[in-house]
Amino acid sequence: MVRSFMREKKIYCGDHYREVDIYSYTDAQKKASGRGKRSKKVKESEPKQKNLNDKNARRYFTQTANLNFGSDPDALHVSATYSARYLPATIEEAEKEATNYLRRVQYRREKEGLPPLKYMLVTAYSTGKDGKKPVRIHHHIIMNGGLDRDTVEELWRKRKRKGQKKGDRIGFCNADRLQSDENGISALCTYLVKQAAGKKRWSSSHNLERPTSRTNDGRWNHRQIERIAKEQPGREFWERKYPGWTLTDNVYGVTYEHNDFTGWSIYLKLRKLE
Repeated sequence: MVRSFMREKKIYCGDHYREVDIYSYTDAQKKASGRGKRSKKVKESEPKQKNLNDKNARRYFTQTANLNFGSDPDALHVSATYSARYLPATIEEAEKEATNYLRRVQYRREKEGLPPLKYMLVTAYSTGKDGKKPVRIHHHIIMNGGLDRDTVEELWRKRKRKGQKKGDRIGFCNADRLQSDENGISALCTYLVKQAAGKKRWSSSHNLERPTSRTNDGRWNHRQIERIAKEQPGREFWERKYPGWTLTDNVYGVTYEHNDFTGWSIYLKLRKLE
């Protein structure tokens, strides 16, 4: 019989948001991971899959966005589309266009003496009737603040040709301040990763902070977690267990999952109590 225990994993995503996973872990997994009863903080592994239709990629995206932009009062959410004239034929062409745009943003930041650009880029699209050709390609970009919104929107242009004062507009571009609330920017992240239709993949600048985590193998046992999962207590219970923190909300802040082989697991999304 395989011996297992309950592991608590805290994932740190800045000063105001964190996640906690409580799940079954085997002695063999523990030995392979090399972690002790209470580990040191380690960086979370970035998923190889950059398609936001992938569960792990969506989760890592949300954690990273909250860590890097959730506390920036001037951070922006930029939406950029294409006119019919400049609609890219492939996703690769669209991502190249977005990369060139971000280079222009970085150049303007350098001219104005601002810190380097930090960004997370989501390219969203649907496919045509053949299931292959991308349609309705557009971009969502979360970036650090500093430049005014008019400037950020104006840079969504082609390189100017001879005789032009400005290059042609590529399409529509709108820059809004991130609408951070008591749950950070989770609402925006949820919107970006769960749009009703189409596919989404993301990339980011290399200067982002990455979420860290720490495990604790001695806090919970199977019997406790099974009882909690069946009773499903309110947020006051979790506030006592994690002082200074509360569920992001009563619906999505806690998830209970059951597996016939490993039993119950609990996943928490917490925000700092002010």
